[in-house]
Amino acid sequence: MNTRDPQALLEKLKALPPERVAEVEDFVDFLRTRDGERAAVRAAARAAEPAFAKVWDNDDDAAYDKL
Repeated sequence: MNTRDPQALLEKLKALPPERVAEVEDFVDFLRTRDGERAAVRAAARAAEPAFAKVWDNDDDAAYDKL
């Protein structure tokens, strides 16, 4: 079941025993950390593109641009 109602999710959380709430909280923390790490990797890749452009953009490797 895929619910998009935050209030319904809160009600479900309230019905869980404390140890399960702790598991849910750990999972939410994991998701937030993972999303932050992915954003950092994407930002680093974007920042590196200009430096690599000199290497990637050349006539000898132009055939690979069509792949």
